[in-house]
Amino acid sequence: MELRQLSYFVAVAEELHFGRAAMRVNIAQPALSTQVQALEKGLGVQLLTRSTRKVELTRAGEVFYDRCVRMLGELDLSAEMARAAGGRTMREIRIGTIYPATTGVLPAFLARIGRKFPDIRLHVSNGSTSDIIRQLECGKLNLGFIRPVENIGSLRFFSIAHERYLLAVPIGNPLASRQEVTIEDLRGEKIIAFKRQNLSYTERYFSETFAEHGLNDNVAYTCDDTFSLISLVSSGLGVGFAPEWTGELPGRDVVLKKVTGIDLKIGLGVAWSKDDPTAARDDIIDIAKTLGRPGR
Repeated sequence: MELRQLSYFVAVAEELHFGRAAMRVNIAQPALSTQVQALEKGLGVQLLTRSTRKVELTRAGEVFYDRCVRMLGELDLSAEMARAAGGRTMREIRIGTIYPATTGVLPAFLARIGRKFPDIRLHVSNGSTSDIIRQLECGKLNLGFIRPVENIGSLRFFSIAHERYLLAVPIGNPLASRQEVTIEDLRGEKIIAFKRQNLSYTERYFSETFAEHGLNDNVAYTCDDTFSLISLVSSGLGVGFAPEWTGELPGRDVVLKKVTGIDLKIGLGVAWSKDDPTAARDDIIDIAKTLGRPGR
């Protein structure tokens, strides 16, 4: 079993396509197939099921993929630690972000990092809070802009913002013209809410809030993301709580209303591993901390 075989397997596992994986690791497809087959033979288990139409991970492949990602991440982290110990500057910052950060704190962070470290490469990827945490822990990411988490093990989190959610109402709904909307008004409305399979921080937050105010029975439609929620509201199917920034979206037949008696704010912050010499540099974290701003 060779290190390059692990990298090749990870590429195939993530692309689930030998052609795309071969382009990603810059080798010919037949050579990639040969290397993966050699890896399977050496392990004595089948990692992938192949057909003319698709490639899938076996159960053994899923387990081995997770371990490979961690091992390769540890190698990258070890290399960065050696460079830091030798006085070498960092070469790349890999950032994971949930979508709300891309419209707020992320552009400002990238601009400041770019000015202070003009020679550093920046790579940004999107994902859920749980996905980003896993990649921080295994060394695939250096920083993550995510929902609040506790400091557990090597994971560190610093809160930098609170995102306010307002009630999105279709223009044709009587609530759209009301000067004041109350919780009691919502009891006669169909509510559109977030529903994610990984039970995200946002979903838990709203589920607990709706339960507190006796509104769970009003949830008639669910969706996975903010844009889908706004689209459903625009179509007149119901009302739903959306981030304040959605009020600036063009071409939406939606108005945002504050609901008296309920103040919905969801935190956003930066996370990193204290064992990562790239992320743990004081200047990098200090730049992220300066992005802190109160909810509007």
